[in-house]
Amino acid sequence: MTRSNPTRLAVALLATGTLLSTAACGLDGGAADAQEARRTGTVAGGITFRTLQLKPTYTAYVQGVIDAFEKRYPDVEVTWEDVPGDGYNEKLVADAQAGALPDVINLSTDSFQLLGDRGMLADVAALDGASAGEYVPGAWEQFKLPGKGDSVYAYPWYVTPEILTYNRELFEKAGLDPAAPPTGVEQFFDYAERIAAASGGQYSAFMADPKGRLPGDWQKMGIPILDEKRERFTFDTDRAVRWVERMKDLYAKGAMPKESLLKSDDINQLYGGGKLVFGPGSPGFVKDIKQNAPQIYAKTQVAGAVTGELGHIGIYAQSLGIRKDTKHVDAAAEFAKWVTNGPNQVEFSRKATIYPSNARGLADPFFSDKGDGKDAETLARAVGADQLKTAALDANTPVQWTNQVGDAVVREMQKAIKGEQDPRTAVRKAQEAANELLAAAADK
Repeated sequence: MTRSNPTRLAVALLATGTLLSTAACGLDGGAADAQEARRTGTVAGGITFRTLQLKPTYTAYVQGVIDAFEKRYPDVEVTWEDVPGDGYNEKLVADAQAGALPDVINLSTDSFQLLGDRGMLADVAALDGASAGEYVPGAWEQFKLPGKGDSVYAYPWYVTPEILTYNRELFEKAGLDPAAPPTGVEQFFDYAERIAAASGGQYSAFMADPKGRLPGDWQKMGIPILDEKRERFTFDTDRAVRWVERMKDLYAKGAMPKESLLKSDDINQLYGGGKLVFGPGSPGFVKDIKQNAPQIYAKTQVAGAVTGELGHIGIYAQSLGIRKDTKHVDAAAEFAKWVTNGPNQVEFSRKATIYPSNARGLADPFFSDKGDGKDAETLARAVGADQLKTAALDANTPVQWTNQVGDAVVREMQKAIKGEQDPRTAVRKAQEAANELLAAAADK
């Protein structure tokens, strides 16, 4: 999925299994065992607020939010620090080990899991349970942790939902109705097969890009990625095998550009050149095409995300966590709520292609306005917002699915899709490799 700034910049996947093991070992017995702070009713004190690569583009916006909070609560002083996306999770681990985490922390999906799983974050549902009603349910639920009941470990901030983008003209050439786009992974594959048959090799349906498609496709299909304890990969199933078989068949039939099996960095160029029917499922991508390929933009249509049996959609979510042992928990909690309130999130969304997680913010007419129904960017905003109101939302990638795990799985998928090994063997070997990496990380 192509993500726009600041979301694109905020994507900071766990880089290595080493990081996972560092986090697992280095935090035990340290800050993770700190006493959880309790509210006193006094909103005062100095707090630190860390954001993820928002300067300089959004300096004025963020500083304005801070200034307004300090005016509302004159006994609070907020010290803002903004850090680069590269190495963000490594810095969080180092700060946690040193007892130097900020009071309010901007967390991506994976950095939330990194700190949340290891007991570094305050339970915001316990601090202020009434806050739950201020956010769209799917976003609030996103920050619960397995085995932790109704506890929630971060305030939802801005989100980017997955949508579907496609070339309306090429859709019609394949005999498909642009008003009836695919809604599930299996139907998406059916459509791709029809497109391949009609294109005569002139264009393709979608990018193979198994690294980009997994584990998302499998999650949508209801394939269990991990066991309940999140200690073992469990995706070696008949459904996963069928996914590989289908990808192999479609690849052979020309539904995907041959080169896209090994790399995916030219998707904007291919879509913008009219060589691809389905573009990335990101509202930010629509804006990019509008700027860089206006002729194709005029033919671009958007729809709700392709889902699966569970009806889930993928999102990329940013949140604000509270350091569990912060000395000024009232100030930290009130500030996090302030940053994520409706008006502040709406203002932020007007400056970037992002969406509010706050229910009041999402109800702003800006997100329901479809204009004349013809402009793809306006429609993308409305479609994305409509999904967020009611959809069950998925964290995109479990923290255990590190880059190393992803690479190991993709290597086996690529062999199978090219016909170099059978799909069932590929899935089995991929799971074995993934579990070996997970076990190795846990042993360090």
